[in-house]
Amino acid sequence: QVQFVESGGGLVQPGGSLRLSCAASGSISTIYAMGWYRQAPGKQRDLVATITSHNVAEYADSVKLRFTIFRDDAKNTVYLQMNSLKPEDTAVYYCNVAYSGNYYHAWGQGTQVTVSS
Repeated sequence: QVQFVESGGGLVQPGGSLRLSCAASGSISTIYAMGWYRQAPGKQRDLVATITSHNVAEYADSVKLRFTIFRDDAKNTVYLQMNSLKPEDTAVYYCNVAYSGNYYHAWGQGTQVTVSS
């Protein structure tokens, strides 16, 4: 069981940028795919971006061309670079495994991203 700790969130203005970090307690090199998820108040948790062990990335339509997911296996860390942020990006962001048949590791506390002027 791998544990994840998310960090890097904060309050930014529309059009601003943030880089989120997901530090794993164990190796991520053998995990087929990692993902970033987000959940706004009263909403379900949605998948935002994924990256496989072969560095193939996919994105939700809502964040394409604005967000970039990448990984550093030596640091057991997955990142989410968020540019051109919009108010609708406001949510708590989490990381976890992806494409794993709903068998996730424990969810961390997430990191709050607030986009507001």
